[in-house]
Amino acid sequence: MNTKVVRCSAIIPALLILGAQLPPSAVTPDTSVYTYQQLMAEGTISSEQLTATALDEIERRSDLNAFISVDAAGALAQARRLDQQRGQAQVLGPLYGIPIAVKDNIHVAGMPNTAGTPLLESFVPDEDAPVVARLKAAGAIVVGKTNLHELAFGITSMNEAYGFVGNACDPEFMAGGSSGGTAVAVAAGMAVAGLGTDTGGSSRIPAALNGIVGFRPTVGRYPSEGLTLISSTRDTVGPMARSVADVAVLDAVMAAESTELPELDLAGIRLGVPRDYFHDGLETLVGERIEALLRDLRDAGVILVEEDLADIASLTVAARLPVVPFEAGILLREYLAEFVPGQTLEALADSIASPDVRTMFAGVVGGNISESVYRQAIDIDRPRLQEAYANYFARHRVEAILFPTTPLTARRMADVGETVELNGEQVPTFATYVRNTDPGSNAGIPGLSIPLAAAVDEMPAGVEIDGPEGSDRRLLAIGAAIESLIRQRAGNR
Repeated sequence: MNTKVVRCSAIIPALLILGAQLPPSAVTPDTSVYTYQQLMAEGTISSEQLTATALDEIERRSDLNAFISVDAAGALAQARRLDQQRGQAQVLGPLYGIPIAVKDNIHVAGMPNTAGTPLLESFVPDEDAPVVARLKAAGAIVVGKTNLHELAFGITSMNEAYGFVGNACDPEFMAGGSSGGTAVAVAAGMAVAGLGTDTGGSSRIPAALNGIVGFRPTVGRYPSEGLTLISSTRDTVGPMARSVADVAVLDAVMAAESTELPELDLAGIRLGVPRDYFHDGLETLVGERIEALLRDLRDAGVILVEEDLADIASLTVAARLPVVPFEAGILLREYLAEFVPGQTLEALADSIASPDVRTMFAGVVGGNISESVYRQAIDIDRPRLQEAYANYFARHRVEAILFPTTPLTARRMADVGETVELNGEQVPTFATYVRNTDPGSNAGIPGLSIPLAAAVDEMPAGVEIDGPEGSDRRLLAIGAAIESLIRQRAGNR
């Protein structure tokens, strides 16, 4: 079988068309931020060329509906300024001249922040969210704001207000969500990297379904101001890119830490493999890819500890159900009062265009979750879930757990409703796609989705590793080593 690590598109072809005369050995579908920086420093390409290429791809692939708004003039002007300043700057930021995409629920000064919903289409923030400000200070160029599942309340990015986001591998397939636009933009070469947000899988699910890397950090690792939040407990910005190394750069910049990521030898690393729940009912192809990876990891000297996380399903449900409906009502009322005065939560609910979001939002407006039910989840059930994870990592002496990011690959949008097909049966769409990413999200621990090798005619899937709270950089280093192994073995098959 001819396998590869599926990346649905890349920025290279358009760069060659621009006449940049790039060295074939220097630029591949996995060209890193670091390599682009080197090429720009050498004068082989410019930030203006790189940015123009991204903008060309945005226009050429407008059928994917990846963006809600694009600032072509502003992005090109910024790229020219950075090119002019390159020779003068003594210290260049790690993202100097790199075009990025930002999900349209993260504030970018001077650009609309719709959160994918009609009521907010005219809202234009005056200030950048701190995460965006840090990326800009490191030299990043924001080319535009990306489409999403309306109000980030879903996992398909089939947005009735701004168009359904098509998968970068096949526009008839769903992109995943809620950060589908950013994932597609990165996978299709419309940006080198990008920002999504993640409540229960919203950066990792579309990353997996589009063949790129998606990261959810430990909750609180990045500033959360300037976001259209739906959960103060669970929401976080989630960086996405075509490699773990590039995600690690974004992570370091937003967390205000060193960008250095140590290279690791996988031999001797202990990883937990909780098969119960996480590996149940997988699409056949996803299961086969995971088993192939597990064999490769064993061959590389990884110690796989096959132990389950006890009661993970019930602990997750108890910690999850009341939190978002309760917190979203409070947060969105406060958000409207601060940024869109005169508008109400009820008006927001009435303007929602997507039927599935409208249905879910009824509980938010109605205040169906009592304070006591919410406090049970936050004060008792969530700590029990966090303790279960902490005990698992300590008892089995594992640095991370490994499982499929999603139990199934993307489905044709025409076949997606409240249910989708999995192994010949109709299963709930939301609950099935979010099943594996949700437990770690509720616990607030970091999770990283990495593309799996697949046959050339198959849709992408991802493998996720979740680590202990605060282990973000170590988890990224382990992920980079696993990514390297996947690419190496795929190239040898």
